[in-house]
Amino acid sequence: MDATTSGTPTVQYHNLPDQPITAIVAAPVSAFLRQVRHCFGDSTPGEFPLAANPSIVLHVLTTCNLDPQDLAKLEAKLAALDMCQRRAIFKPMTDEERQSLKHRCGGSWKLVLRFLLAGEACCRREKSQAIAGPGHSIAVTSSGAVYSFGSNSSGQLGHGNTEEDWRPQQIRSLQGIRIIQAAAGAGRTMLISDAGRVYAFGKDSFGEAEYGVQGTKLVTTPQPVESLKDIFVVQAAIGNFFTAVLSREGRVYTFSWGKDSKLGHKTEPNDVEPQPLLGALENIPVVQIAAGYCYLLCLACQPSGMSVYSVGCGLGGKLGHGSRTDEKYPRLIEQFQLLNLQPMVVAAGAWHAAVVGRDGRVCTWGWGRYGCLGHGNEECESVPKVVEALSDVKAVHVATGDYTTFVVSDDGDVYSFGCGESASLGHNTAGEGQ
Repeated sequence: MDATTSGTPTVQYHNLPDQPITAIVAAPVSAFLRQVRHCFGDSTPGEFPLAANPSIVLHVLTTCNLDPQDLAKLEAKLAALDMCQRRAIFKPMTDEERQSLKHRCGGSWKLVLRFLLAGEACCRREKSQAIAGPGHSIAVTSSGAVYSFGSNSSGQLGHGNTEEDWRPQQIRSLQGIRIIQAAAGAGRTMLISDAGRVYAFGKDSFGEAEYGVQGTKLVTTPQPVESLKDIFVVQAAIGNFFTAVLSREGRVYTFSWGKDSKLGHKTEPNDVEPQPLLGALENIPVVQIAAGYCYLLCLACQPSGMSVYSVGCGLGGKLGHGSRTDEKYPRLIEQFQLLNLQPMVVAAGAWHAAVVGRDGRVCTWGWGRYGCLGHGNEECESVPKVVEALSDVKAVHVATGDYTTFVVSDDGDVYSFGCGESASLGHNTAGEGQ
């Protein structure tokens, strides 16, 4: 291994001549070498300089006469780092960025690995996906190609015009750019590339009715969001009055709708400069974000387990705190601890929300109009409540619309409930209903 090209300091052993790593592994280990319990270098104490290639270090360690418990700990640490290095988001990070992420996750490569795997699972990174907006839809293939179809009055399909197209058409201007995530909102679309760049098109302003202004600029082809160029973004979520983005390191940024500190900061209604989400999540890594009409949910990864935080408008109890008051800063939804449920996927509809737990249970809360909460009524629920009708189903994913909810089970079945207008739930029964 060439340490000069890898950027890794050379390991120095006392009284041991320089030789290839293969020779060190193959040669009999001397009694003197067995007594050497540490490596020398200028790296962080407790970190092996050879950790740039954990597989080699593991092989070397097994030839040393280490205490079994110490060896097991080292093997677990290096194995976790080895697996982290195989994740697409982790690979391009610098050593400094990796150490910063490790510190943010709790000081362990095992916790970093859990953070990376949780993000991949709930956001389907590097996999094909379909995103349904209020009037248009986006499909992303596993190879990173993007197709769009539906309403196009604001250019939200990205084809360079405002003509509706009800058949999926590839966005040609993105050829050569691999897209891994997409978000669709009312009249706007955002796409995330594997390089962390954000491309947006459609309406250029939020909440025109509330602010008494009318956006005039339409962007009909994907354009990079310059204000986010210094942030490696892995996910975007579009609300009616704001946009939120999630960085590779698990930090949440929002822009627009900061008026009166609705999202923990004050900005102009159409300010496009990203502002970090302040409060409880400043030092806690987030793996997924979900935006409703006027609120934001964050799925956080902590050493103690997964948790959900909410911020924004509390009308209808959709923040999940047992009240209908607004929250200007992210607040932990404590009900999941009482339910002994580890959240793994979070979804934010316009007025209601849903979570899938590690054990496959589904919880919903918020405004229950048309039965979209699945509890057999149209009542509001101000804290997460388990959907008992799905007690025999192990769910793996959930999606929410205005007044609809869809649940995917581990065997591939799909369950839906809520407003059945225009057969939007996919059932054969005629007419509107639950």
